[in-house]
Amino acid sequence: MDNSPVDDKNQPSGTIQPPTYETVPVSEIPQPVQPEEVSPNVQTPEEVAGSVPPAYPTDMPPVYEESKNTFMIAAVVIAFFLAILFGFYWFFLKDRLAGLSTPTSKEAVTLTYWGLWEEKEIMDPLIAAYKQKNPNVTINYEVQAPVDYREKLIARSKAGNGPDLYRFHNTWLPEIQEVITSVPGEIMSTDEFEQTFYPIHQRDLKIGEAYYGIPLYIDGLVLIYNNQLLQQAGIVSPPSVWVGDQNDVLTVASNLTVRNSDGTILTSGIALGTANNVEHFSESYAMLLALNGGNIQALQDPEATEALQLYRKFGEDNLWNETMPNSVSAFIEGKVAMLIAPSWQILAIKAQNPQLDVKVAPVPKGLNDTRISVASYWVEGVNKFSKNQLESWKFLKFLSEKEQMTKMYEAQSKVRLFGSAYSRKDLADTLKQNEYLKPVIDQAETDAYISAPVVSRTFDNGLNDEINQYLRNAINSTVQGVDYSTALNTAAQGISKAFEKFKIE
Repeated sequence: MDNSPVDDKNQPSGTIQPPTYETVPVSEIPQPVQPEEVSPNVQTPEEVAGSVPPAYPTDMPPVYEESKNTFMIAAVVIAFFLAILFGFYWFFLKDRLAGLSTPTSKEAVTLTYWGLWEEKEIMDPLIAAYKQKNPNVTINYEVQAPVDYREKLIARSKAGNGPDLYRFHNTWLPEIQEVITSVPGEIMSTDEFEQTFYPIHQRDLKIGEAYYGIPLYIDGLVLIYNNQLLQQAGIVSPPSVWVGDQNDVLTVASNLTVRNSDGTILTSGIALGTANNVEHFSESYAMLLALNGGNIQALQDPEATEALQLYRKFGEDNLWNETMPNSVSAFIEGKVAMLIAPSWQILAIKAQNPQLDVKVAPVPKGLNDTRISVASYWVEGVNKFSKNQLESWKFLKFLSEKEQMTKMYEAQSKVRLFGSAYSRKDLADTLKQNEYLKPVIDQAETDAYISAPVVSRTFDNGLNDEINQYLRNAINSTVQGVDYSTALNTAAQGISKAFEKFKIE
């Protein structure tokens, strides 16, 4: 980028351009047929029909004529009153009387719901509230282990013993095509979805004209910093841009870095530049790549080399190196001043060091004032193999309502420092006073988030894990002296095969 030094083994630095990254495209998936609800079958009787008796012969003996005429008149009157009585019954009483013999409760339904991060103490009250309104529905919530979860979900579903509802990562949609279903229009229309959730949710979960999942929160990369270390260095505010002015990341990180006489880092300004000991290194590189106009599927392009040059500069300038501990552990110990990570890492940091003065800011901008962050959140979906799809979607719609989402946040906040940032746009203002979540919401509202299959800790044994390994190898090879373009060309070949493996164009 403009002010970054150019290593004679690397290509020239370029200028950060507006992002052109697009979410990984997916072939349009036919929408599965949604099962119809079973309703009581009330049989309607046929209507009563009658007719006036035919006229009697006129050649009968006169002695009987008067009595027969009287009988006929009486019969007509009786038939008339009977018709009125039956009409009254059918029009006014039949529905009420029929209801006495019709069951008032719906058929019993049991749903299995696989969760990951939320404990039963968070979800059980919400499930109980739904059952109170829907007594025929029983929901069994099961917390799953994250390791091998995606593979287990697909295998168990295809075998017929998978869940009705499940949680999946926002980058997984192309990899779980065998078990996904779209949100039925009678549950939530596309207009309602778009009015309710953020643009990143719309891009991540839409295939064709349908949405595949309901998000209950939003998260992504933010700048986490140790405010005490910044104050000690006389730095009033965290960096707002990556390169280009006196408050850019390189300058601030350099001022924050403390070394001893032999050059050993005692306190690092920011944990960037390597792969093995930097949590979320892949998302951080993808963010720089997108800011420079690059694409994870085109690492052979100059934009990718320039982005890697900036990422590696933090290591080459000895602001961070491979001798440092894990980046999050180093931050907890006060050995690093700034991190790029999702907001959920703050929970781990504060849980282990409650006294640490942790602050949060949006990720720095590019030279053209563009801000890009990589989204990472989980979504609720309904299984294609479920026999109760419509009832499952009704429950997820219930969870996405303002009242339930607020209750979930309150329950989360009782067991940890703060709850998950709301996915609903109309709840954004309620989190603007939360110092930890305000940057997350600000980035969502300004549409700063992109998605890329480079997210750490999804444990998917799939696209994320494979791409991250190729990126790790590329960065590690540059540490050993391989030039940036050669390292990225090798990674590009592997990543291309990974996309082919999962049938993603």
